[in-house]
Order: sequence, then structure tokens, then C-alpha cells
Amino acid sequence: MAVSSTIEYCSERDLKDIYPGLSGFDTKIRVYNWQTTGTSNLYLARNSGLITQLFSDGEDLGDAEANSGVVNANGEWYYDSDLDTVYYFDSATAPNDRVMESGEDWATLKSRQMRNASRYLESKIDGRLSREIWKDREGEYPYIIKRTTALIAVTFLVRADDPANPVADAFMEEADSNIEQLNSGAIQLPNSVTYDSSKGVIRDVTYTSGSIRPVKTRGRYSGTFDLLKIKIGTGGVLGTATYNVYAKDSTKLKNDQVVTEEVITGDYQSVAGGLQIRFAGSTDSSVATADNEWEIELYGSGEQVSNTGLGAIRMSRGGYGSVWR
Repeated sequence: MAVSSTIEYCSERDLKDIYPGLSGFDTKIRVYNWQTTGTSNLYLARNSGLITQLFSDGEDLGDAEANSGVVNANGEWYYDSDLDTVYYFDSATAPNDRVMESGEDWATLKSRQMRNASRYLESKIDGRLSREIWKDREGEYPYIIKRTTALIAVTFLVRADDPANPVADAFMEEADSNIEQLNSGAIQLPNSVTYDSSKGVIRDVTYTSGSIRPVKTRGRYSGTFDLLKIKIGTGGVLGTATYNVYAKDSTKLKNDQVVTEEVITGDYQSVAGGLQIRFAGSTDSSVATADNEWEIELYGSGEQVSNTGLGAIRMSRGGYGSVWR
């Protein structure tokens, strides 16, 4: 993982799902006591504190000018760090009659804290897990990663405005619990190889509700990785319906037909690589529907387990000292 990684494991939508009232913590600070200067319509406020962005009645005034000498059009501003003074030009309304605020663009602030939260999570994840989280086949990060990152980001945003806020403590408590369970193996990521990964995960591709379907696997897959395609050929009841299985070949997944029109019996039946599958319906009269399709994601029984839930500690033998009286 690059130190300068810009990956964000959560989105603004995830932050909103965690805390709908988050927008009340945008950290903007009012700037008061504006004074006139020797230049018409140019105002200043001393002892303002660092200002990286200035807002007038909620409007982002954009980037600061190069110096106070070129602040000469409505909405232009400049912060002098040596004098700790901000300058603002307004020919329409005096700034004391407006809501003048310093702060950071809310979207920019949220993005930075989501990025900070992502780096924080990576630093807390155990070495047995990937330090940079991978997306799944749908291009999404695992939900537990998105939620945990969002919890951390919301905590950062709330504490920046109110360090003692008890809501932030509750969010961080849940995030810490999630991290602990990820590290212990109690929570597994979708791309983790577990002890039962060789038994496969069955997913619906096309399924007609109430039809006969694969319900359980048996055995352990002897290869390295595969994504099997299971498809109903002939529809009908047990003893009549058939299924087909497609495995990987040298060019792509689901391309080599390894089982052809095998009659579905309701008992365990072979699919590929030493794995068996059992079909069943919701009732004895259930039927298989032609062209219903599933996939089974498999990792070989010999593949290294990502997180066993077991750790190790270093121990050494020590001697007992003698006490002489």
C-alpha cells in the first residue's frame, strides 16, 4: 500500500447512513469585528485565526487573492498570516451585516476525513489480512469495511467540532469492535480464504422462486480456484430434470462443460474437482426450471487460509533466581 494512497473505502452516502445529522458538524467558525480600511469597500478583521476558506452567507468565496493589494472586487478576500488578518471586499453590504465564516469546504473536509479514516483502518488491520482492501466482483468494497470506515470518519468529523461528544464515542466503540472481529477472524471478508472455502459459495444467477435449486455442497475442491456454472438443462421433477456444469479452461472461467445433462436425483452428485452438490425444492412436488443458473466460487483445499483466528506469541525459558539467607 502506498503511503500517499487516495483510496476511500466509504462514500458520503455511507456517512449519511451512519449519522443523518452530520451536516451540523462542518466546523465553520464565525468571523466578527470587521473594520473599514483606508480603501473604500475594503474591510479587515484582525486576530481571525488561520483562514484557508472564507464564506459569506454560506457562499464559498473561492480561492484567496495573492495579497491584500489586489482585493478590489466583490467577494474577493485575502488572509495575511503574518498579521493574522483577513481582508474582504464588498460594495453592497458591510460584512458585519452578513454571516462571515472561516472553515473548509464541507465536501472537501468530508473527503479528507474519509481518506484519513481509510488509512486509520488499514493501520489497525492485522498483518494476516490485506493492508489495502480489495473490491469484490461487483466493484464494491465489503459492507463491513465501508461501514467501519464510515464510523471512523464520522467520529473524526464530530470530534473536530465537539471533542467530548458522546455520540462520537459510541460510533468509535462500534468501529473498534468491528476491527477486533476482523483481526480475530470472527468476521471474514468476501475475498478471504477460509477453512470452508473449498466447499464453495453458491450464488443465484437466474432463479425462479420455488423451483428446485442447489442447497448444499459436500467434499473439498482439489484445484486452486474456480467459478463453476451450474445450469438446469431439462426442467421437471427429481428424476427427470437435468443439470449441466461448466468449469474453467485455459482461456476463461465457465467455459469447459464437465457435466452434461446429468439427471437430478436429490442425492449428492458430482460437479468438479472432487466437489459434490445436492439439489432440493421447497416441497416434494417442486420442479426444476430450465435455464435457471447458479455459480459456485471455490478455493482449493490446499490454498493458504487468510485468517485462521489463531495468533502466535513469542516465549522463552527463564530460570529461577536463588535467594540466600
